[in-house]
Amino acid sequence: MNTTSSTVGCSKSDLATPALCLDLDKFESNVQTMVKTCRQHNVQWRPHAKCHKSPIIGRWLVEAGACGLTCATIREAEVMAEGGIADLLIANMIAGPVKVKRLAEIAGKADVIICVDDITQADPISAAVSQAGRSVRVLVELEIGMNRVGADPSAAIDLARRVADLPGLEFAGLMAYEGHLLTIADAAEKRNAIDNALTTVTRLRDQLEELGLPCPIVSCGGTGSFPITVQQPGITEIQAGGAIFMDAFYRELCGIDGLENALTILATIGSIPTANRAIIDAGRKAMNIEIYKPQVIGMTGVTVDSLSAEHGSLELTPDAAPLNIGQQIELIPGYADLTNVLHRCFYGIRNGIIEQEIPIVH
Repeated sequence: MNTTSSTVGCSKSDLATPALCLDLDKFESNVQTMVKTCRQHNVQWRPHAKCHKSPIIGRWLVEAGACGLTCATIREAEVMAEGGIADLLIANMIAGPVKVKRLAEIAGKADVIICVDDITQADPISAAVSQAGRSVRVLVELEIGMNRVGADPSAAIDLARRVADLPGLEFAGLMAYEGHLLTIADAAEKRNAIDNALTTVTRLRDQLEELGLPCPIVSCGGTGSFPITVQQPGITEIQAGGAIFMDAFYRELCGIDGLENALTILATIGSIPTANRAIIDAGRKAMNIEIYKPQVIGMTGVTVDSLSAEHGSLELTPDAAPLNIGQQIELIPGYADLTNVLHRCFYGIRNGIIEQEIPIVH
C-alpha cells in the first residue's frame, strides 16, 4: 500500500485510491501564470499556505518568485519556518498566552508579519517578542464587508499609531480581504464592488503616510478575485494561493479562467447498483463537497450526487458514458483547501508517472 512504501516511479494507475494527484506540468504552469501576472502589475505574490500545507511546495513557490508565504495558523507558520521559508505573514489573529509564546519562538526563525484589529492583541505580543529580543512586523486588518475580523477604518489610524509605539512591533501596513465579493456573477458588478471595497484601504494608506506612518505593505486578494485585485492602485501584494491548483469553486462560481486544473482525486468504481447510480471509493474523507461539488473529468452524463464517509454516489444520465466496476475515474475537487487536508500527501505526477510524494504537514 502507498501508505507504507514509496510509489515513486510507478504509474498513476497503480495508486491505491482515493489518491490526491498533482499534475506537475499544470501546477508549474499555474505558478508561472501567477508570477507573471503579479510582475506585470508590479505587485508581490504572497500565496496562502493553507491550500497546500507543504514546506516543499512553499519553497517551490518562493523559488519561482513569491515574496514569501501567507499562513492561516501558528502551526502553518511553524512548519514553513522550519522548512526554511523566511518571510511569513500570519493572516489570523494571535491571542492567548500559548499562541503568543509560539509566535515569539517563530520570530527567531523567520521574518514574521502579524495582523491585529485591536490593541489588546498587540500588547502581549509586544511584551513577548521584546523579552525574547525579537521583533515582528504588524499589519492592521480592516473590515471592508467580510463581517469576520478587522478594525473599522475610522479606528485604524489610532490603532496604527499605538502599534507603532510598542516595543518589538513595527507597523508595516494594512491588510483586508474582499472574500465576500468573489462570487458576484456579473463581471462588471464584481469589479466595481471590489474597486469600492479596496479603495477604502488604499485611501487609508495614503492618510497614514501623510501622517508620517510609512505603510509599505497593503495586502489583500484571494484566488477568486486576483485578476481584479492586482490592478488596484496602491495594493502591494496579493495572497491568492489556490490558483496553483485550481478547483471547481474558483472556476465555476468565481469565474476564474486562464489556469489549469492541476489537482485531481483518483477514485475507483466499486459498485453500479442501478442504471442511474454508481458508487466510488471517495467520500467525505477524501474530498470536500460543501463549498462546491467535485466534478468528474471527461465523462458525459456522470456527476457527483452525494458523499458519505467512504462512498461517493455518482448520478448517471441515460446517455452516460459506460462505466465498469473496478474502473478508475478522476475528479476535480470542488474546493481544494478543504480537500487537501484530508490526505497525507500529494502524488506529484508527470506524464502519467509518479515523480514525487509530497507530504502534507498537519
